[in-house]
Amino acid sequence: MPVRADRHQFIDLQENDMANHPYVGLWVTGDGHIRHELLPSGRYIEGRGSRERAYEGRYEIRGSQINYWDDSGFIADGEFRSDILYHGGMVLYRH
Repeated sequence: MPVRADRHQFIDLQENDMANHPYVGLWVTGDGHIRHELLPSGRYIEGRGSRERAYEGRYEIRGSQINYWDDSGFIADGEFRSDILYHGGMVLYRH
C-alpha cells in the first residue's frame, strides 16, 4: 500500500535519494571555465569564468540522461558516459 506524505516529506525523501546519487556534485570543463554544481535538492548552479551563478535551475537524472530547466526559461540536456558529462557541446569532468 502506498504511503501518503505531504509535499515537504516528498521533497525530503527526494533529497535523501539524490544525496547519494553518483552524479551529484561538481562537474568542470578541462579549462575550468564552465562549472556545473548538481545539488542534492535537484537544483543546479552553473558558473562561467568569474560569474559564479551564470545560470541556475532544476535538473532531473534518468539513467545516464540529464535534463535541465533553467530559471530563465530555457531547457537543455546532457548525457553521462564513463564518468564524463557531455552537455551542449561541452565535456565536463567530475571535480
